[in-house]
Amino acid sequence: MSDFDAIDSLLDAVGPQAELPPCHVRRELRERARLSKAQVARALGVSPSTLSGWENGRDPADEIRTKYAYLLDGLNAKLATETETPPTAEQPATSSTAATVTPSSSPDPSQDEDGNGDNVELLAAPEPCVLCGHPARQRVAGFAQHLTPTDCRPTATGAPAAPTARHPTAHTSKAPLRTTRPTRATEHSKGPARHAFQDPPGPVDLIRKAVQGALAEHRGDIDAATAALVKRAIPDAMRLLDETRKGARYDVIAHPWTPDILKKQTARGADQIWEARPKWTRHELPPGRHEVTALDINGAYLSALKTHLPLGQLEHSTGLAHDRRRSGVHLITPPEWDHEAVLPNPIGQRDEPGPLWVTEPTLRLLLRLSGPKHQLCDPPQIHESYTSGATENLLEKFRIALKDARDTAIEQGDTATLEYVKAMYSKFVSTMGESNYNRELYRPDWMHLIRSQAFANLWLKALKAHDEGLAPVRAMGTDELHVIGDWRRVFAEGRAVTEVKVKDTYTAGTDAAEHEGEGE
Repeated sequence: MSDFDAIDSLLDAVGPQAELPPCHVRRELRERARLSKAQVARALGVSPSTLSGWENGRDPADEIRTKYAYLLDGLNAKLATETETPPTAEQPATSSTAATVTPSSSPDPSQDEDGNGDNVELLAAPEPCVLCGHPARQRVAGFAQHLTPTDCRPTATGAPAAPTARHPTAHTSKAPLRTTRPTRATEHSKGPARHAFQDPPGPVDLIRKAVQGALAEHRGDIDAATAALVKRAIPDAMRLLDETRKGARYDVIAHPWTPDILKKQTARGADQIWEARPKWTRHELPPGRHEVTALDINGAYLSALKTHLPLGQLEHSTGLAHDRRRSGVHLITPPEWDHEAVLPNPIGQRDEPGPLWVTEPTLRLLLRLSGPKHQLCDPPQIHESYTSGATENLLEKFRIALKDARDTAIEQGDTATLEYVKAMYSKFVSTMGESNYNRELYRPDWMHLIRSQAFANLWLKALKAHDEGLAPVRAMGTDELHVIGDWRRVFAEGRAVTEVKVKDTYTAGTDAAEHEGEGE
């Protein structure tokens, strides 16, 4: 075979990529078929987060692209056929099946994730609820359902009546997108499921079954099972996130446009965001000898998942006052800090003066400390920002599922689950930036915000200790606080995320031996 024959063979093997409709059409076809993201994702062998990316601007490649195109083609053809079906006596023709309620204002991201707000449509004709199958007069995020649990009734047959057909929009065509069908092992084809939606096991069940499966696979060897669970912590955390996001008010935009300040400057370098990591040791102790207690803050990153996270793509602004309904990163000139002798600087240990990019938790901490309650510093000067509408509860169900599993594991002495859960939330945070280990979520802004929230939480514990008469001696990272005094009257002792535990004790002060390296 000549060189040109080899090239021709290679070119023959590269077929044209399957055609895909625009992103908004992909989502509309799925919602018109009353299919959840989880159902479609399972059929395609991907996660719901990946499917969400395809419906928000990304495109699949290779074989999965062909499968996705085939699915959309089938949905388009089936829905077009249903629309053309003549009305029957039981189903008279109507000009429209839904009357959309247009909100009087834009969504308020500060509302609860499960609030019923701007995504509710009132239906002119009832449609079967996706939860119980009985007629519902509201549609939420594209799915007919009852708005209150009392209205949802168990269905005796498990199969609601066929849904009312919807007319195609200007974005969809009655004709199929393509006619070529990929080769399949069987010619039998099933249409979209029309039965009542059945919820899979809950989030905590996912964790429990994963641990049980690992223990069974390794014949009860706890160490081997734990190692296997930790190794799969990242994809399992993404699956748990998808599970806890079902029915949520806002979609997670997994791969938005990212400003240059959030991108690494070099291959092994860092971006321009300053996380305000505490690294502080008190230079002068009160006179005399003191017993210092090194406290360990439990589940620091787990608690920090509750923070204001931007929902969509970050938008640039300059010269505007801080908007508490938005979140992101901000270029500020931090205020002078005159309390280094007794409290760490809230922006961390910084050698260079001048403006720097900080996260939302750091900015909010500075604004709080400059307010009338504390008056510990001047307000920071905000020069420019990259922000988006935000909510503090975006990851709340995810956090609670991990917290509940952690609490149960501690109560039962289950070390495998405890290490598994810890790996899930810590690796989830650390790999949502530029990482080869998690391609499903690229949100470096979230990574910085969650980590800096953990740092801010530690700083506030140091402030609480100081205000309650303790003497903070050291603050390091996310979970290490050293204090002098009766700390048990200030902090609850235990292993829960709201409690602290003793990491070490030592003596320091006048005539005391110098203590180095504790708690590192």
